[in-house]
Amino acid sequence: MPEMPEVQGLVEFLRGRVTGLTVTKTSIAAIAALKTYDPPIEQLRGAEISGVERHGKFIDMRTTSSEHLIFHLAKAGWVRFYDQLPSTIIKPGRTPIALRVALSDGSGFDLTEAGTKKSLAIYVVRDPAAVPGIARLGPDPLDPAFTRDTLATLLAGRRTQIKGVLRDQSIIAGVGNAYSDEILHAAKMSPYALAANLADDEVDRLFAAMTETITEAIAEASGKPPAELKDAKRRGMQVHGRRGELCPVCGDVVRSVFFADNSLEYCATCQTGGKVLADRRLSRLLK
Repeated sequence: MPEMPEVQGLVEFLRGRVTGLTVTKTSIAAIAALKTYDPPIEQLRGAEISGVERHGKFIDMRTTSSEHLIFHLAKAGWVRFYDQLPSTIIKPGRTPIALRVALSDGSGFDLTEAGTKKSLAIYVVRDPAAVPGIARLGPDPLDPAFTRDTLATLLAGRRTQIKGVLRDQSIIAGVGNAYSDEILHAAKMSPYALAANLADDEVDRLFAAMTETITEAIAEASGKPPAELKDAKRRGMQVHGRRGELCPVCGDVVRSVFFADNSLEYCATCQTGGKVLADRRLSRLLK
């Protein structure tokens, strides 16, 4: 799933390529992906794109005519940009393309989604706050106002596991499964530590790890076209997606815990005092 660094990379790329261009055509191939009807998506035709912004994991293309084209790439969505947009006809139900947008200089982009579980979401709104997922976002870790004390306040009283807190978009915007693994590894913290029980020095470590991990990942993504962002993400991972490989910090084997639709990766030596967390498919977590 694209998370904050990759989404920010996409935003910077699109901002540099589409700002000032006019939308000449929109073609929806996945009707279920379009979550709004007023204003209609056809109203974007003739609108000039005035900028591209990010809200958590949402990408927001605003226009001079007040409409915003907003999309969330979900688990398997992506942006495919063309300097010269193909002239092929999109056939609903026979393509991974959910939306095609044509621009005034002949370029354009597709929003695509792989797999059979479709979650990509597209909105056309006059106000980004009209998108429910944006309205309930928590603070963004890249906001200069997000400090160590902000994080401490968000954690206070939460009797939930820190892994879940980091992934909850209503608490902290933009961090997902992959970067929560990376942040917790950098902080040398168990994914199952209770947020409310973290000591002051642990909050310090977590804040430093969050800031450094996200900042470094964004720097790696910056300036790369969409086709290169996924590989850049994989190369930068220390533990996420590296089950069975050696931890680059201590040399222990990276382990996984599997859930219904995802998994987490961690290093027992670095994060849990050497204790192995049991696979939740088979047994309860080892305490």
